[in-house]
Amino acid sequence: MSIIEINGLTKDYGDHKGNFDLTFSVEEGEVFGYLGPNGAGKTTTIRHLMGFLTPDKGTSQIFGMDSRTRSADIMKLLGYLPGEIAFFDGMNGMEFLNFMAEMRGLTDTSLKDKLMDLFELDTKGKIRKMSKGMKQKLGIVCAFMHDPKVLILDEPTSGLDPLMQKTFADLILEEKSKGKTILMSSHSFEEIERTCDSVGIIRQGELVAIENIHDLKMKRRKVYLVTFDNVTSASQFASSNDFDIIEVKENIVKLSVLGNVTEFIKVLHNYSIMDLNTETSSLEDIFMHYYGDKRHSASNM
Repeated sequence: MSIIEINGLTKDYGDHKGNFDLTFSVEEGEVFGYLGPNGAGKTTTIRHLMGFLTPDKGTSQIFGMDSRTRSADIMKLLGYLPGEIAFFDGMNGMEFLNFMAEMRGLTDTSLKDKLMDLFELDTKGKIRKMSKGMKQKLGIVCAFMHDPKVLILDEPTSGLDPLMQKTFADLILEEKSKGKTILMSSHSFEEIERTCDSVGIIRQGELVAIENIHDLKMKRRKVYLVTFDNVTSASQFASSNDFDIIEVKENIVKLSVLGNVTEFIKVLHNYSIMDLNTETSSLEDIFMHYYGDKRHSASNM
């Protein structure tokens, strides 16, 4: 059963900014990663789902309800974390959480308290004096504390340190185990990789692919720096194998491997390796390796 549905959604701001004929759905209990560089159109899509924008054409629905005309009904079932959170800066953290709980008619605060402990959220200080990370934690607690059936999260780990990013990923996996439906936007492949079942990739407002996360991992190209014990071994490795060699510099070979690295590891066993490092592909590199031309249709994937 599709919980979130977007069909032919278009919002044209000019200069190829906005959304263009987007069509995808998120099934019940699915964690859907919405991946793309900054400015790709992720937030515009989410604002349509929240009922904040009127599309030029197309529709968006949650629980079969139109996002624009039934937004008040949808909000009762939804947890939302915007990319840019607007707070009442004169309040402290606890005052804000209590205000939002009262608006939602929330009487059981046990989940709120648990989340505050989990994210080490200090609610005593005024919001205007909080760091970006602390404000992000406050937004996360607010989005999750009423135990919503659906979560829509726009760049949820922005401003969080690596430890809190892991804590957040663990929370998403816990919510997933409860059957929650989650749409989470990000420009970080690693963030999506940890938590999601499937991924929609958007660039310049167009959906270029929808992939199962396992298939996406297999298509990811990784770059390795291999330091051999001598120049001769490095040269022999580079010339006698079918790997995509990027550069050979003395006893160091830089190469890329697409997908499964089993064969690469097997070949390395034949050499004395002094060091092995990896370079993470940038998002643009991933797009280029996966899809080539930016207008390649998702239907042809």
